[in-house]
Amino acid sequence: ANALKQPAVAAAAMLGQDVRYEDLPYFYTDQYDLGMEYLGDVRDGYDQVAVRGDVEGREFIAFWLKDGRVQAGMNVNIWGVTDSIKNLIRSGHPVTAAALADASTPLDDLAG
Repeated sequence: ANALKQPAVAAAAMLGQDVRYEDLPYFYTDQYDLGMEYLGDVRDGYDQVAVRGDVEGREFIAFWLKDGRVQAGMNVNIWGVTDSIKNLIRSGHPVTAAALADASTPLDDLAG
């Protein structure tokens, strides 16, 4: 994803435009029957991890939090949640680990 998006920003910068690449760090991988997507950045650390779903069944979302705010998220064999995770991270809205773990609460409702 970064390799597809960064060249346009680099070209604009070389042409003198005041631009920045501001997409969240992202990667994905598919390993046999296991697919994962990771968004965010925990280089500044985290103090809590919340999990929504079935870890043993390999269908879950993990969230890394710092000071009650989502810093990163990884969905494992659960699709269509990337935008919701991105919204949670970018919102900076405080959220509890219990709310993140509660599958009955839509992720979009937690972004404030």
